[in-house]
Amino acid sequence: MNQIAPTPEINPSSSLDPAQFASADGQRVNLIGIPRTQLNDMLVERGHKPFRTKQLWQWLYWHGVTDFDAMTNLSKHFRQSLADEFVIERPRVSQALSSADGTAKWLLKFPDGNEVETVHIPEADRGTLCVSSQVGCTLTCKFCHTGTQKLVRNLTAAEVVGQMMLARDAFGEWPTPSDHSRMITNVVMMGMGEPLYNYDNVAAALRIVMDGEGLSLSKRRITLSTSGVVPAMRQCGEELNVNLAVSLHAVDNDTRDHIMPINKKYPLEELLDACRSYPGVTNARRITFEYVMLKGVNDSDADARQLVRLLKGIPSKINLIPFNPWPGSDFECSSATRTAAFQTIIQEAGLSAPVRTTRGEDILAACGQLKSESQKLRRSERDRLEAAHLAAQVSAVD
Repeated sequence: MNQIAPTPEINPSSSLDPAQFASADGQRVNLIGIPRTQLNDMLVERGHKPFRTKQLWQWLYWHGVTDFDAMTNLSKHFRQSLADEFVIERPRVSQALSSADGTAKWLLKFPDGNEVETVHIPEADRGTLCVSSQVGCTLTCKFCHTGTQKLVRNLTAAEVVGQMMLARDAFGEWPTPSDHSRMITNVVMMGMGEPLYNYDNVAAALRIVMDGEGLSLSKRRITLSTSGVVPAMRQCGEELNVNLAVSLHAVDNDTRDHIMPINKKYPLEELLDACRSYPGVTNARRITFEYVMLKGVNDSDADARQLVRLLKGIPSKINLIPFNPWPGSDFECSSATRTAAFQTIIQEAGLSAPVRTTRGEDILAACGQLKSESQKLRRSERDRLEAAHLAAQVSAVD
C-alpha cells in the first residue's frame, strides 16, 4: 500500500458557506469539499475526538471510499453516526466520450440539472486533467465556445474537487498512487469558467488536492488559468502558490477589448504589472501566456514583435494555440506557415514558444471547445423551481 505523504505547508483554509454542503436530497451533509478545519469543527461539535478528522480525511481523499462501512479502522458506532448525518457524493457522469487520440471527456450532471465538462489529456510523460470552475462563464471571449454560454452559477468546492475524484474513479487510482504511476499527474484550471471569479471554492478545492494526506498533488503540478482578473491574481499566488497561466491572445488593447471584453476592465498594462509581481515567479517558475492563433486578427509579424516587447522582464513561456473551430464561430485558425513564422520571431528573441498540439478535437474537447447545455434561468423561474423543490421536500418529510 502507498505511504501517505507528509502534509505540505498550505495556508489555513477559509470557511465556506455550510449551505453548499447539502447532499443531493437535501437531507444530509456531503463530506466532499468541506475544508479540513471546518470538517474538524463539525465533528468536534458532534462530540467526536479531533483525531477522527485525520482518519476520515484519509479515507475520503487518500483511499477514495464512497461507503462508510469501508472505513475499517473506525468503530462501528462512529461509522453509523457518520452514515446518519453525512454522505459521500461525487458528480454524476451523464456522458463519457473518448477521442481517437486517447483524450477523455466527461459531461457531469449535478442535482440541480446543470452540467459541466472535464477533460483528461494523456501524453507520454504526463496525464493532465482540465477542470471546470463555473457552469457557463462570466466572460464572453469571442473565440471561446464556453463564452457563448452565459454564466449559470459558480461550482461548489465539492463539484470542483469532485472532478478529480471521479477521474481517479475512472482510472482506478485509489489509494492515491505514487507520482511515477499516476494517470493524473497534472491539474489545470482551464475548463469552463473563470476560476478567479469563483476563488473561494476553487481555493478550497485545490487545498484538498494539494493536501499530503489526501489527493496529494504538488502545487508545482497545478496551473490556474485566468483571463486577467487582476485583483485576485496576487491573492492566488500568496495563498495557493500554484503555477499561473494567463489568457493573453492579443498585444494591444483595441484587439483585446474586442475579443476579450474583460480587457476593458483590466487593460494590458494592469494585467502585465500583476504578472510581474505575481508571488513566486522566477526563471525556474515562469508564467505561461496562452495565445490563440486567429487568422488576420493577432498573427502578424508585428504582433509577434510586440508580444516580445510586452513580456520583457517577465519570466515567460508562450503557448501558441491553434484555434479550434466550433459550431457558429466567426474565426479561422492561422495557417501552419503563418504560425511557424510567428513562432520563429518569438524564439529568436530568446523566449520559449511551443505550438500546442490539438487534442480531443473530434469530441469537442480541445482548448476553447467546452460547453454544456445548461442555461441561465430568469430569477422568477429559479424562484418557481426552488419553491417546487422545497414543497417536494416538505411532502417527503410529512
